[in-house]
Amino acid sequence: MRTIDLRGASLDEATIRAALPRPSADPTSVQADVQALIAEVRDRGEQALLEQADRFDGGRPPAVRVPAEEIVAAEQALPPDIRAALEITIERVRVASRAQLSEPVTTRLGDGASILQRWVPVRRVGLYVPGGKAVYPSSVVMNVVPAQEAGVHGIAVATPAQREFGGRAHPIVLGAAGLLGVHELYVMGGAGAIGAFAHGVPSIGLAPVDVVTGPGNVFVAAAKRAVAGLVGIDTEAGPTEILVVADAAADPELVAADLISQAEHDVLAAAVLVTDSGELASAVDAAVERRAATTFHSERVRTALTADQSGVVLVDDLAAAVAVSNAYAPEHLEVQTADPWPLVARLTEAGAVFVGPGSPVSLGDYAAGSNHVLPTGGTARFAAGLSVRPFLRQQQVVEYSLDALRAARPTVRALADAEGLPAHGDAVDARFGPDQA
Repeated sequence: MRTIDLRGASLDEATIRAALPRPSADPTSVQADVQALIAEVRDRGEQALLEQADRFDGGRPPAVRVPAEEIVAAEQALPPDIRAALEITIERVRVASRAQLSEPVTTRLGDGASILQRWVPVRRVGLYVPGGKAVYPSSVVMNVVPAQEAGVHGIAVATPAQREFGGRAHPIVLGAAGLLGVHELYVMGGAGAIGAFAHGVPSIGLAPVDVVTGPGNVFVAAAKRAVAGLVGIDTEAGPTEILVVADAAADPELVAADLISQAEHDVLAAAVLVTDSGELASAVDAAVERRAATTFHSERVRTALTADQSGVVLVDDLAAAVAVSNAYAPEHLEVQTADPWPLVARLTEAGAVFVGPGSPVSLGDYAAGSNHVLPTGGTARFAAGLSVRPFLRQQQVVEYSLDALRAARPTVRALADAEGLPAHGDAVDARFGPDQA
């Protein structure tokens, strides 16, 4: 891993961002291609999806929509250990998602004047589960469970065709959907899948959705950007990122293992260590070199860890480490220091934060109860991980009695006239006779 020495440097955000470049996965670079793929699906529906599966995914599926009995059979065929792991993950994510729900609140602004604040679920969602370099039954859980806890009734899942299964969906993905009671699943991937969700495909019974969520590659991110406004989206999740803030108290073997765990996702994955300890930096680098040589996806890991988006950042102290992390705004942030919580209070720019040696990012990928669909590319500065929120709409229900309206009448009249919209005031006046000034 390359070393980036920021000791003694002025740590303004521009300097930090220049030192830690993101991988080249800008959705705008493929936007024209994505628009064309979405247009194909909009205009030619199922046929376009079949052709795109053959061109980009694992081959032409026998059918785009998976028969419900195939999903049921896949659930029944789940190996016992995988089924048990999925059930534990589902329950933990369900409990954490339920805690995100807000109760309706009524605000009283005077006698007979109230506003009810309530959260209303959208009617129908399309959930994307990637399937390029790995199989992601965990992403089925992370997408479906928050939608269910939000109260969504119409849930459709899409996942790319898998070559090793004859163009069908991966059976473990099907089994995970079955465990969750989801029987509307489509074998379609990339930009075409997002376009199909947004526009619908009547010939396969796919009605348009209201919201699209889920991680994916740059084509998926660009497609979500293209359909935003027609449908709601969550974040444009890109290549995975891990940033570890650590001091001399950290175990270099654990830090190395965690950096590698995220690097195995993709050659574009970013793995960054920020530390004020030169000794730890050297020990982590040696551990990474040794572990990367024997890990299953060794070549992929080496490519990610030696690329510009990864590295070891040396800083003067932990205050500087906080500044670097907040400027970078990582998807996953680990804090492995002797006294982590004072730092955690100041580490505000991250998709999810993992504290201490017992909380590796890989726990969050599966069984922590937190959601692993998180903002990447620095968007954690303004975006949040997937929760019940994208599946809910805040709605205000206004109720004023005529007496309360009478009290507000002069305010409406004054502002309506000031804005040159007198009919607004007239609409209030119409509720009162001419003798009720």
